[in-house]
Amino acid sequence: MAFTWIALGAFCCAASVAAGAFGAHSLKARLDPAELALWETAARYLMYAGLGVVATGVTALRVPGRGFDAAASLLLAGGLVFSGTVAALALGGPRWLGAVTPLGGLALILGFLLFGFTAWRPG
Repeated sequence: MAFTWIALGAFCCAASVAAGAFGAHSLKARLDPAELALWETAARYLMYAGLGVVATGVTALRVPGRGFDAAASLLLAGGLVFSGTVAALALGGPRWLGAVTPLGGLALILGFLLFGFTAWRPG
C-alpha cells in the first residue's frame, strides 16, 4: 500500500501546482483579492496534504507500523475536503460548505498526528 500512497500524494502535489497556476493565470482577473486568497489557500493545503501522504508512504516502506495507512487516509481525505471546499467557496459555492471545511482541517491534523505517533512508536 505504501507505493499507492506515494503515487496518490504525488498526484495531489501535481494538482496543487496546477491549481496554483490556474489561479495565478486564469482566475486572477476574475476573482476579487479575498476569493483569490481562498483559492491560493486551497492550493497550498492540497500541497501540504500531498507531501504528507508521500512522506507517510515513504516512511511505511522503511518503518513497520500499523497506523501509516490510517494516517495517509486521513491526510488524503482531509486535504481533498479542506482544499475542495475552500476552492469551491472561492468560486462562489454555497456558504454551507464553510461548515464542512473544518472537518477537512481536523482530518489533516489527525492524519499528521497519527503519522508522527506511528513513526515515533512503530509496530
